[in-house]
Amino acid sequence: MNKPLNILIIEDEDLAARKLKKLVQEIDPDLYCSNVTDSIESSVHWLENTDNLPDLILMDIELADGQSFDIFSRTEIKCPVIFTTAYDEFALKAFKVNSIDYLLKPIKKEELESALSKWKVIYEKNGIGMQHNTNIEKLIENLVSQQSGEKYRTRFLVKQAHRLVPISIDEISYFYTEDKVVFIKTKTNDRYMIDFTLDDLEKILEPKKFFRANRQFILNTFSIQEIHSWFNGKLKVGVHPKAEEEVIISREKAGDFKAWMGE
Repeated sequence: MNKPLNILIIEDEDLAARKLKKLVQEIDPDLYCSNVTDSIESSVHWLENTDNLPDLILMDIELADGQSFDIFSRTEIKCPVIFTTAYDEFALKAFKVNSIDYLLKPIKKEELESALSKWKVIYEKNGIGMQHNTNIEKLIENLVSQQSGEKYRTRFLVKQAHRLVPISIDEISYFYTEDKVVFIKTKTNDRYMIDFTLDDLEKILEPKKFFRANRQFILNTFSIQEIHSWFNGKLKVGVHPKAEEEVIISREKAGDFKAWMGE
């Protein structure tokens, strides 16, 4: 490498930050830490005001003011990220892919060295400023799900321009398909495209809150405004915000739907 590469450390524990910085310098004296930030706010502020953008970020997941994933919804990050986490080995192994790595705390020198070596290979191949190939938003969504310890999804990360925006399950009125693409429709009538099928969603959404109405819709309970009897034992459901297509429940599903609604 022709010039020193700089690393931003995002870590809210001073001792852990100093140890990580020391390990980086021991592994490769040519690497230097341009800064250490300890919160979502300070990280976003530094990234948006520095003239010396990092080539790599070592990012703790749990920060004093929230989860570091929120940084991605506040500012654009183009460089690779290595997450550090205190969560279990299962979650760690599940997401070691491409240029993104996850290191389990306390961080071991050999594991950090391996992660940095992998990053250098990617850097030399792609050059600075090149986006890594990992689908980072998908990885973050899955890691959030792993961390929550819950069976069902509680939020999604969606693209908005060059940013990632967290959308809580409680904000989602329904999911629907349009031209083979799946969208979220929120209470406030906003819509976002997501990289899931309705079949995928059916497996990760809490059945008490969501019902697979048909091949086009999965409905949240609070979205349902009215229910009408329809032809041949079917049901017609009025939802809010209003859907572009009619929401029809088949005769086969009508009984299950009524039971789900509390009949």
